[in-house]
Amino acid sequence: MARNANPAQAIGEQPEGFAPLQRSARLADQLYEQIVNQIVRGSLPTGERLPSESRLCDIFNVSRPIVREAICRLQADGLVVTKHGAGTFVAIRPKDDLLNLAPIGGMADLMRCFEFRIALEGESAYLAAQRRTRENLAEIDAALKNLERAIRRKELGAEADHEFHLVIARASRNELFYSSLETLSSRIHMGVTVGRSLSLKHSAKRLEAVQSEHETIGIAIRAGDAEAARNAMRTHIDNARARVLGDLTKG
Repeated sequence: MARNANPAQAIGEQPEGFAPLQRSARLADQLYEQIVNQIVRGSLPTGERLPSESRLCDIFNVSRPIVREAICRLQADGLVVTKHGAGTFVAIRPKDDLLNLAPIGGMADLMRCFEFRIALEGESAYLAAQRRTRENLAEIDAALKNLERAIRRKELGAEADHEFHLVIARASRNELFYSSLETLSSRIHMGVTVGRSLSLKHSAKRLEAVQSEHETIGIAIRAGDAEAARNAMRTHIDNARARVLGDLTKG
């Protein structure tokens, strides 16, 4: 869009595809979501330069810190890359289905939840490997079998996926890990549903890759290897986030 932007366009005028921001909601999140929508729809194709910070400020009538926060979020999610002196360019185009599956107005929040889970559940898995009981290991094995069954039946398996993460939190023997996941339950379930739905639409092998990551976590916990469990969990959730955003190299 920036290549073809009309310099004479009036300040505050909305280019095609963009809409005015609602002042009642978080501005940076709205700007993030509008840019994501344009990337997914192909209006901002891979390799395209985004409008400059000053141009985005004019288009949406927001301050530069708001624009920078939205761009920072896009960078963190790997959707754009910034080249010094050249501008910010689209790096990845998520699948079209993302717009139908992701909550309206909730994309930024969805990605923040993945980011938070990387830290939270990495430590949960670390402690689970140190403290798990025979009963905890049986619960983890049962959760893995339920996930495997869902794959064989070509079912979504979102509930089974969420349960797998909950039983690991229980195995940490620290109720705050479990209660934190419970508090975030609706957000986590949405992220799991979006990720597994996209994987199911993509190919059976992609869900098998997800299952392999789950099994790696389970193996590390059973072996009592806390560091490996932490790394496996962090890698799994980071990969889940990447898969939602269209990085097909993650399974």
